[in-house]
Amino acid sequence: MKHRLSIILGSHNHIPQGAGDDVGEHIYATRLKPLIQALLRYPKISGVLHYSGVLLNWLEAQHPELLMVLTNLISRKQVEILGGGFYEPMMPLIPQTDKIGQIEMLTAYIRKKFGKRPQGCWIPEAAWEQQLVGVLHTCGMNYTFLEDRHFIAAGLSGGALYAPCISENQGKITTVFPLSTRLRQNFASHEAGVVLEGLLQTFAAEAVPGTQTALVTVFPDQLYREDAGEPPEQSYGRFFEALSRFQGDLDFTTPGKYYKTLGRQRKAYFPGDLARKFLIDCPESNGLYTKMMFTHALINQLRGDKARKQNAREELWKGQGYTLFCAGSTGGIHRAPLRKAAYKALLGAEKICRNQGKFTPSLLAFDFDLDGCPEYLFQGRNINCYVQRTGASIFELDYLPKTWNYLDTFSAEPFRRTAFADLLTPPEYSLTDAPRSAFAGARFCGKENYELVDMERSQGRASFRLPPRKDTGDGLYLDNIEMEKQYLLKQDTINVHYTLTNCGTEPVTFKFIPRIDLAFSGDGEDQLKVFRQTRGIEFRDIKNELTLSLTADRDFDGRIVPIRQDQYQSTCLMPVLLLTLAAEEKWETGFKLGISH
Repeated sequence: MKHRLSIILGSHNHIPQGAGDDVGEHIYATRLKPLIQALLRYPKISGVLHYSGVLLNWLEAQHPELLMVLTNLISRKQVEILGGGFYEPMMPLIPQTDKIGQIEMLTAYIRKKFGKRPQGCWIPEAAWEQQLVGVLHTCGMNYTFLEDRHFIAAGLSGGALYAPCISENQGKITTVFPLSTRLRQNFASHEAGVVLEGLLQTFAAEAVPGTQTALVTVFPDQLYREDAGEPPEQSYGRFFEALSRFQGDLDFTTPGKYYKTLGRQRKAYFPGDLARKFLIDCPESNGLYTKMMFTHALINQLRGDKARKQNAREELWKGQGYTLFCAGSTGGIHRAPLRKAAYKALLGAEKICRNQGKFTPSLLAFDFDLDGCPEYLFQGRNINCYVQRTGASIFELDYLPKTWNYLDTFSAEPFRRTAFADLLTPPEYSLTDAPRSAFAGARFCGKENYELVDMERSQGRASFRLPPRKDTGDGLYLDNIEMEKQYLLKQDTINVHYTLTNCGTEPVTFKFIPRIDLAFSGDGEDQLKVFRQTRGIEFRDIKNELTLSLTADRDFDGRIVPIRQDQYQSTCLMPVLLLTLAAEEKWETGFKLGISH
């Protein structure tokens, strides 16, 4: 009995929300256009495509001619287009209503644009959880795709890797097609003809006895390499020419066609990915995640105005892209424009929620970062200032009229995404222009947990205390310093008042250094200008047409250092104050950080 091997050839493409037109043009020139041209030249080779909603919107604005050709390929049933989340969300991390909403949004777009409803769904990064079965079933998605490593982890091997499976959750089912990792890797490193010849030999050896048909599904990586010395069209042409030579041995099909031929399928339960572990490993991703959950809760509280609620949801969905919640060679969370686009969307949703009625400034104690302890949320008409007990520092600073989070930073430094995270150093220490330098003998108050002393909701004021440290055994006399910090948000100005007390029996001399990281669009002259004053520093944010002013009630020396991790991330400001405290002496100072047009 001769075995027949069917092959599903696919391509997945996406532009992250916030990526520039140059990214879109590069994808168009090296992936989209040459693939569509090759499919037109080889009408007997079928394929399945997944384009995210972000990419489809971009193509409609920049290259509508490609969508016209794609419509033709779909109408003649050579190409199938997949559905999925409109903004390519990291599915395990978003609420179920958002999963369903995003899938239905892309489904509606595809049906309207191409006249055909998608039957299958793409899962970004193959980030699986078994509960997704119910979501796909609810959205009318008959099938999806997972890498063959998921099949192997589910206990399947050999010929079982050449067939889709049924997966079930709480009485709902969906079909899962295996994606061949080995074939994808081989196409990336070898000529297509050699790879296909090897595929047929392997299949003949592994085919399940008694079966006539089997399936392999592959979404090749980019078939064009810039170092290859040939245009993309030539690379794709050679690939499709090799495919055409194997039409007698391979049946090129689409998942929709193959799905209709399926009879009884093997059942499998697939282990979930560890998408949530990345939130622990990367505080910046966790910051976006908790902001997303907070915004989701705000939207759920909207009543009456369905259009406003839907607009807020769509802004929320823009901030859920998977690239910000996973590691990868193409980057994600470390790319400042993508983070800023996500925060812009989340803050835009928050603005829509606030506009439902008269907004009242408030101070809330709320477990914002979902760690079991409350954070303290100062919410003004224009400014959000969120304070955590760690360092009694600000971890989010939003200016809502511009939908901009000035603490959207990324850094390997000990203080991440914070402002007014404080440092005490011996007086002889010479602070350099490199914040990552080793502060020998320093006390990092920004890493210590403060206790709440007082919270006056009506006044928008909260006070925190860091007591002297118990004997740590390192002999640092700075352990005897007690610090109190008081925050007050008044109009568009954050007031921070410090009280330092020497609780020891001997006088001490040291440097007190509050650290403030502020994220601008960049630090070039066309994006940021800095002006120094005797008791203050002024930042002119050119992009947002705003001025951020830090002033103090006494003179201070200051260091301003750009923070870069592959690219500009933030600007670090460190006021330096030298002081001597006698035993039991108190010392006070205050800073004001204002934002204005």
